[in-house]
Amino acid sequence: MDDRHATDEFDVGIKQTAGGGESTLTVLIALGANVLVAIAKSVAAVITASASLVAEAAHSWADAGNEVFLFIADKRSRRPPDKAHPLGYGRAAYVWSLFAALGLFVAGAAVSIWHGIQELIHPEPASDFLIGYIVLAISFVLEGISFLQSVRQARAEASAYDRELLEHVLATSDPTLRAVFAEDAAALTGLVIAGGALGLHQLTGSSTPDSIGSILVGLVLGVVAVILIQRNVGFLVGEQVSPQVRAAALRALQSEPDVASVSYLRLEYVGPRQVYLVADVDLTGDHAEHEVAAELERLERRITASRGVAGAILSLSAPDQQPLVD
Repeated sequence: MDDRHATDEFDVGIKQTAGGGESTLTVLIALGANVLVAIAKSVAAVITASASLVAEAAHSWADAGNEVFLFIADKRSRRPPDKAHPLGYGRAAYVWSLFAALGLFVAGAAVSIWHGIQELIHPEPASDFLIGYIVLAISFVLEGISFLQSVRQARAEASAYDRELLEHVLATSDPTLRAVFAEDAAALTGLVIAGGALGLHQLTGSSTPDSIGSILVGLVLGVVAVILIQRNVGFLVGEQVSPQVRAAALRALQSEPDVASVSYLRLEYVGPRQVYLVADVDLTGDHAEHEVAAELERLERRITASRGVAGAILSLSAPDQQPLVD
């Protein structure tokens, strides 16, 4: 097997997808949509004095700020390895995405819930409901465009992994895709809640439904933020790849002509679509000690030639180690 074929095998093994540039596009579309929506909601909130629209405006401004964090996350994580960071800067994506999730929790969820509670205590009537409905409808269209882009990217990647869409969004090592998908889904849900709350306010003449709508929007954002925080923390502290990806990588390693068997294999994500591989192998033939070291080093170079393998360490299997079965 030549080096190019070996690289192809490991690219298939960890399911490389065209996600880097696609993630950037997804973030930029979301940023543009959120800025436009945030401005429109803020104007409508001032005109109508609707608590739900205030919550939605805070939500969109939080999302817009978060997209900046996600853009930084995407760019920083793709910096090439250097002497100080031999495995690259992939985990920087989870740090900046964690900041975005915390921002969503504080600037989105907490503000919306606090404002809703204040409106319950000190109710204010709303006016100019038509303006509110128009802004919510336009916002739904813009948020929907952003959401469809994240769905398109997620669906393509989920198909490559043989996963359901939501399963892949939760499992993916790309935090920017997960964040944009989750935030846009929460935004669309929040718009529906805000529209219903505004309608009930108009029908009943009471601001209570509007205030409750603001609190509900905050709760939705809080749930989404907690999920995103947990997933980013999981990848930061070290998360192994899924069983499907591990099995594919094991098959790729076993397909090497110089590898008789594999007795240990660990694959850990060190960034979006980047793994670190540690394995114990039994080589074919009977080599002298210096030849074994050279062969292992050569295999490591071939494995790390894959776009998705940031580093690899191979050791010889102990005599009592049993081969892994695919």
